[in-house]
Amino acid sequence: MTDVHPPELRVALVGHGFMGAAHSQAFRVAPRFFDLPLAPVMSTLVGRNAAATTAAAEKWGWQKTSNDWHEVVDDPDIDLIDISSPGSTHVEIAVAALAAGKHVLCEKPLANSVEEAEVMAAAAAEAAKKGVFAMVGFTYRRVPAITFARDLVARGALGQIRQVRAAYLQDWLVDEEGPMTWRLDKSKAGSGSLGDIGAHAIDAVQFITGQTLDSVSGLLHTFVTERPLLDESVAQTSLGGAASSERGQVTVDDVALFTARLSGGAIGTFEATRFATGRKNAFRIEIHGSKGALAFDLERENELEFYDAEAPSDLLGFKRILVTEPEHPYFANWWPTGHTIGYEHGFSHQLVDLVNALAAGEQPTPSFADGLQVQRVLEAVERSSDGGSAWTTTAGTTDGDTTTSTATEGARA
Repeated sequence: MTDVHPPELRVALVGHGFMGAAHSQAFRVAPRFFDLPLAPVMSTLVGRNAAATTAAAEKWGWQKTSNDWHEVVDDPDIDLIDISSPGSTHVEIAVAALAAGKHVLCEKPLANSVEEAEVMAAAAAEAAKKGVFAMVGFTYRRVPAITFARDLVARGALGQIRQVRAAYLQDWLVDEEGPMTWRLDKSKAGSGSLGDIGAHAIDAVQFITGQTLDSVSGLLHTFVTERPLLDESVAQTSLGGAASSERGQVTVDDVALFTARLSGGAIGTFEATRFATGRKNAFRIEIHGSKGALAFDLERENELEFYDAEAPSDLLGFKRILVTEPEHPYFANWWPTGHTIGYEHGFSHQLVDLVNALAAGEQPTPSFADGLQVQRVLEAVERSSDGGSAWTTTAGTTDGDTTTSTATEGARA
C-alpha cells in the first residue's frame, strides 16, 4: 500500500515573541490549506525563559521546549531552524545551523551589520552546495496584492518605471514615557525604524520593480533619546512591557527618510517612522511608469489600485482591484472570491514557498544574498545620514551567493 503522507520537515523555532507567534500560526495553518510536499512538524520551541517558553509552546502547539539554541542545532532530528529572535542573535545561530546541515529561515533584517550579513551569506552559499538552504523572511512579498503588483510590472503593464514612493508609518513610540525594549537598543536591533520597517519598504519596492536601490541620500533622527527601563520582574512582550523608575538611552533612529536611485533608472522616496501619530501600521507603496501606475496600502491589503495611462481619456482614473480571485497569487487555496485574508496569511504563504523550494532542492527566495543586499542599503542610508545626506552607494561585487564590500561614494548630489 502506498504511503500518501509526505515526508516530515521537523522544525525548531528560536524566539516566541511577536514574530514567533506569527511563525507558529503559519506552521499550524499552512499545511491545512495548501498541499505541501513536506509536512512541517512543530518539534521544538526555543527561548531563554523556561516558564515563558513552556507557556508559549503549549499555546501554539510545539511538542517540546529548549532554553539553549545549541541543543536544536545539535539535534539530528531537526531539519529546519526558524530564527525569530532579535537581530543580534541571527549570525551566530544561522551560521551554526547551516554548518550542522539544517535549513534556515531567518527574520529580517538579516543581521545587525553588513559584516555580519556577509558572514551569513557566505555560510548560506557554502551550505547550498550541499543542498542545505537559507531564506530571509520578508513576508510582505507574500501579500497577494504585492505579488500581483510584481506580476503586473513584470508583464509591462506600467511601461518604464520612473518613480517609486514608499512610506511605512507607525506610532507605537509616540509616548516618550513608553519603556525601553530591545528594539531601541542598537546592540540588539542594529537600527530603529530604518531596519525594523524601512527594510520592508526597501525589499518590497525592489521585489515589485525588479530594480535595486543603487545609491541613497538619507536622514535619520531620534526624537526621544531616553526612556524608562523595563521592569525585569514583570513578563514582557517583544513590543513593550512594564516600566521601572530607571532610565536607559535610546541608541537607534526613530525616523528614517531617504531618496534613492534605482538600477533601472527610476528614482524613489522612502520614509520609515514609529512616530507618525495616529498611524498604527500604515505601509503604502506607489509605482509610476510610462504606461501606468499602481498603489498599495497595507491598511487595505486585499486591494490594489491600478491606473492605465493608455485607456481612453474619458475612462482614465485609478481602478480598484479586489485581489481575491482564484487567479490571483495564493488565493485559490483560501476562500471564495471577495472573502478577504489578513496579516498572518503572508507568513503562511512564506512557509508554502519555502517548503516547495526545499522539496525541489532549489534555493528559496529571498536568499541570504538578497538579505545582504538590503543590509547594504540600510548601512548606506545610515552612512549618508552621518555624512550629511551625501549620495552613498550600496554597491558590492557579487560572486555566486555572496557579496563583498567595495569602497563607498560620498560625493554630494
